[in-house]
Amino acid sequence: MKMVVVAGAAGRMGQTLLRSIHAAEGMTIHAALERDGSAALGKDAGEIAGIGPIGVPITSDPLQAFLHADAVIDFTSPASTIEFAGLAAQARIVHVIGTTGCAPDDIEKIKAAGRHARVVMSGNMSLGVNLLGVLVRQAAAALSARGWDIEVLEMHHNKKVDAPSGTALLLGNEAAKGRGIDLADHSVRVRDGHTGAREDGTIGFATLRGGGVIGDHSVIFAGESEMITLSHRANDRSLFAQGALAAARWAFDKKPGFYDMLDVLGFDK
Repeated sequence: MKMVVVAGAAGRMGQTLLRSIHAAEGMTIHAALERDGSAALGKDAGEIAGIGPIGVPITSDPLQAFLHADAVIDFTSPASTIEFAGLAAQARIVHVIGTTGCAPDDIEKIKAAGRHARVVMSGNMSLGVNLLGVLVRQAAAALSARGWDIEVLEMHHNKKVDAPSGTALLLGNEAAKGRGIDLADHSVRVRDGHTGAREDGTIGFATLRGGGVIGDHSVIFAGESEMITLSHRANDRSLFAQGALAAARWAFDKKPGFYDMLDVLGFDK
């Protein structure tokens, strides 16, 4: 039985992870983490997730939580994820990261933890989104010399704090790979006022926020006389939890390293 820690256990994604692990074969909830000051501290993680008491109180002590654990699944914040990455490296356990909004320096610190931990990080854990990324890369490569513009459109719930979403950036990076360019040098994140004509070869991002939308993403390839749209819609957060559990299972017997969902799913990178 693999012992799994859920970070951010009282949040919407954390509760979904708790329910999914509780129902999963071969896994059990070892510990549940929340930030200092959370109203959930000390409460039973099962009661928070709606599955009844499981005898696992929510704690803010990651050192204790990681003791004797096999994995931590982490959909939290960049600062928390960096802390957990260091502790996962010390404990030599699996660290599955669905946290978004990490800066390049944050990513480098997380990659460094991969020298000792088995880190799987992705802007989106779903099979469908990662397949979409592969298709976007192929389409961008096929259309790269034909004057097609690329725009990434995403919408999420009104509580999401980072923009563009991690999934939008994942898709933008796949488009950039298809074109053989660096996304950081060719992305357009904001348009306001008199912007002038669209610069050729750029990849644009548009961000929408509202209601309880779990995640809608479209990549638009716009030519002079036709348009192609590749899209994905998430209808239930459980798909991200199932992807995270699949990532953990895949990583249990792997060597230390920094991996992503394309590695887990066996797609070409």
